[in-house]
Amino acid sequence: MTRPERRRQATRSLILDTAERLFAERGVFALSNRQIAEAAGQKNTAVVGYHFGTKADLVRAITRRFTSDVECTRVAMLAGMPEPAGLRDWLGCLIRPWTDHFARRGTTYFARLCAQVMSDSALRAIMTEEASRSPTLQETRAALARYLPAMPEYAATERGQILQQVIVHMCAEHEAELAAGAPTPRPSWRGLETGLVDALAGIWTAPYTSRSHLVDVRDRA
Repeated sequence: MTRPERRRQATRSLILDTAERLFAERGVFALSNRQIAEAAGQKNTAVVGYHFGTKADLVRAITRRFTSDVECTRVAMLAGMPEPAGLRDWLGCLIRPWTDHFARRGTTYFARLCAQVMSDSALRAIMTEEASRSPTLQETRAALARYLPAMPEYAATERGQILQQVIVHMCAEHEAELAAGAPTPRPSWRGLETGLVDALAGIWTAPYTSRSHLVDVRDRA
């Protein structure tokens, strides 16, 4: 890699690190590209747009970097998956790449950024699209589907959305508590992973109530 290429890569990494931190601390929609450039110590305040484009493009780049890192962890987990693997093993394969990433990094911001992104339909679509590029995530989801009770597609989709929301927001809460030096229900990221596996195993395999049953109940009431 040439010196200009190394300098360009370093600038991109600095912008991503700065944007991820500021988005988590101040909010995705509270910041402009100019403010991010200034916080990154860049004299050229148009540098964020030059390297990444719009704010949505910047969120995509941050998400892609995170996804690439957790993909490496999940590849290793799948290679060492016990035979036969059970529900808790597959839930661990879903959650541990996140918690291991946060544990390695020490001070982190992505979970809080992700929680904000999930509340915006346009940015959530970007994050969903980036996640769909992960072959190991698709393999893990397919394996988890085998443990679902019999239910129609819309209900299975809903169950998957519940898992996603719980993982994202519990990680964001834990991250925020660590950043503030506040007490946490679990002392570590690995502890959080264990608690999530316990809770999500119950959610994933909970009985399914049909919509027609709910209509019947309301009619009788």
